[in-house]
Amino acid sequence: MPPPPAARAKVLRAFASLLVEQGERAATLEAVAERAGVSKGGLLYHFGSKDALADGLTAHLRELTAADVERMRAAPAGAVDYLIRTSTLVDTEFELVYLAVSRLAQGSYPRARAALDGAHDAWTRAVLDEVGDPVVANAIVLLSDGLYAHAALSSDVLGRVTGGGEVDDGADTAGEDLAFRGPRPGDDVDDLLRLIGELVALRRASTG
Repeated sequence: MPPPPAARAKVLRAFASLLVEQGERAATLEAVAERAGVSKGGLLYHFGSKDALADGLTAHLRELTAADVERMRAAPAGAVDYLIRTSTLVDTEFELVYLAVSRLAQGSYPRARAALDGAHDAWTRAVLDEVGDPVVANAIVLLSDGLYAHAALSSDVLGRVTGGGEVDDGADTAGEDLAFRGPRPGDDVDDLLRLIGELVALRRASTG
């Protein structure tokens, strides 16, 4: 997938960042242009309206999803391993755009919801092709969603650490006696992958 032109990409990233940081109402054309370091006229050259910006970001998510699923299907250890291991990564372009489109989906942009559903469908289909069981495939993708949600509490998609690895002294004292904490970015998921493998084997044995 070729990257978008530099100026257009800067505008899309600025729009996504504002959506994530401040919400859809704050992501005005003027604010996006300022964040991107372009004139409003320069922004309008690429995107004639805020709806066009939303459509551009949604289309970019579809492109990123297609590339992610391609990598997922080509992963040496398989689609399931790829999906689970990447579920705690929250500081990539994909996560920024995905979360920004999620913000749009909460408003009056039905195509944003459709793009999110399309990503879920593509991931689930890739997992299903590997495990052969739609119930297990859906459970694996939901597990992936949960890993991502917990990891996102510790580090945001704009690359700022908010917990987990680089924390201030005493930041975790309230939960220091917990036996089980939520996943953090970069956590080891080998045990989860072994459990998934056992579940797949059990389902195959019970239905074979």
